[in-house]
Amino acid sequence: MTILIGLVLVGGLVFGGFVMSGGKFDVLIHALPFEGMMIGGAALGSFIIANSFGLIKRSGGAFLKVFKGNKWKTKDYSDVLALMFELSRLYRTRGILALDSHVESPKESEIFQRYPKLMKDHFTIELITDSFRMLAMQFDDAYQTEDVINRKLKKHHHEVLAPANAIQTVADALPAIGIIVAVLGVIKTMGAINESPAVLGAMIGGALVGTFLGVFAAYCFVSPISQRLKQIEDEDASLYAVIRDIFVAMVAGHPPNICIEIGRGSIPTAMQPNFYEVEQAQKDLTAKAA
Repeated sequence: MTILIGLVLVGGLVFGGFVMSGGKFDVLIHALPFEGMMIGGAALGSFIIANSFGLIKRSGGAFLKVFKGNKWKTKDYSDVLALMFELSRLYRTRGILALDSHVESPKESEIFQRYPKLMKDHFTIELITDSFRMLAMQFDDAYQTEDVINRKLKKHHHEVLAPANAIQTVADALPAIGIIVAVLGVIKTMGAINESPAVLGAMIGGALVGTFLGVFAAYCFVSPISQRLKQIEDEDASLYAVIRDIFVAMVAGHPPNICIEIGRGSIPTAMQPNFYEVEQAQKDLTAKAA
């Protein structure tokens, strides 16, 4: 919703102010298709040259993500706390062997199946199951465990930010592309130097449309989209940090409720369930298991 509001404000106020100050749309309307084709073509072409086919596809999906917003909502953070509580409680009471069937076949696990949205995220399930596999192989040093998980999170975050970085590269290039198109317009104007001042003025105005479009698109559209995408990916990464903190606390020997409270502290404030909500959820899960 915010991106739509922003787009309306940018377009309405910029062009509204232009008209109110006495600006004429004639030159813009005439030059826009040609200048836009050159700038858009150069930006798209350079984007394709600079990136792999897979990254190009992911960047297209990233635009949709900007409109949809964060993947993880408040309920998802509550779900990951509940999932980790069930797993850590089972490990605490019955040992690592009791988790074997859940870790090796999460799709068939009655515990994992209770959290369908988490199950759809491959990295979430892989992070949890791989961490328990390490524990089963007696990799039980809390500091080393945290270091290994942090490396996985760093790698994953670098990969998910690739579309945002690719889009930002286009934003950085657009002002220069606009200048290139404007220079072409000036070259065209110089070829018609014997025309009347009115004609030359219109041609120069058309050439300047290229500079305007490049700068306008870069700083009012493409760069803000890239920055919003980075915000979304940074915020969504918090869910993986919650899993890390809970698991490290569990390896350190803390009881399940303490582990979950440590993980709860890593949840973004706007989506963080309060202590009593989490405590009640744990009581309900314990009663259901009994």
